[in-house]
Amino acid sequence: MRNTIKITGAVAAAAALALGLGACSAPSDPDTGKKDDANAPLTVGATSVPQGQILDYVKKNLASKEGLKLNVRTFEDYTLVDPATENGELDANYFQHKEYLDEFNTKQNGHIVPVVNVHLEPMGLYSKKHTKLSELGSGSLIGVPNDPSNQGRALKLLASKGLIVLKDKNADNPGLNDIKDAKGLKFEEAKAETLPSSLPDYDAAAINGNYAIPAKLKPSKDALAIEPVQGNPYANFLAVKKGNEDDPRVKKLAKLLNSDAVKKYIEKTYSDGSALPSFGKPKN
Repeated sequence: MRNTIKITGAVAAAAALALGLGACSAPSDPDTGKKDDANAPLTVGATSVPQGQILDYVKKNLASKEGLKLNVRTFEDYTLVDPATENGELDANYFQHKEYLDEFNTKQNGHIVPVVNVHLEPMGLYSKKHTKLSELGSGSLIGVPNDPSNQGRALKLLASKGLIVLKDKNADNPGLNDIKDAKGLKFEEAKAETLPSSLPDYDAAAINGNYAIPAKLKPSKDALAIEPVQGNPYANFLAVKKGNEDDPRVKKLAKLLNSDAVKKYIEKTYSDGSALPSFGKPKN
């Protein structure tokens, strides 16, 4: 199936440029990706929910007061966002956590760096067939994301609830081969964004918060198990290509994304716990 990119807000006019990911960006230095005009619009790539919604809130309610012109581009396929930032088609992005970024930079020789944490989407284990975690056992089929960072996150969630045993409980990114004792559970890998629609096919599936939201899955009510918030390393952040951290436009957006207004917006809009404010400097 062909990947699709949805363009929102003020950049709707750019839709005529097909996949014009870079057409509306200001001129870039080919090496650093720095923009020539500090007053040019800042184009930020994001997944639609909740990142795109949060950015749209900033654009409509806060950006003009800071003299920031903000373009928001939403992607249905999140694997396209970092490459578009790396090659200068996007000025910044907001969709990922640190382990996912580290994986991209390592495998793709990327130079993307986090700027400021914004929110956390707790991963949950959901089911259309069971109402209790204790109902999962030998022979149960569990859907897990197929990208390494989110699969590791899912397996750590399962291990924390005693459903599996990992060879190394302190491993950063365990995969299916790192399961010491599956306790009879069976696993199927799938793209993270497809797991909500495929949920009836599994006994349970580990689903990221940004995909649980549009699927009407409420972590506080529907999850059989959910990640803890305290000490969670999976906060989503604003990120840029290295060298652009001091772009005044990026600094303005970072300030706004960590503002009291955005905190209140997140708490009100995602009161079911699907997204939680998690401000501050990302960990290295």
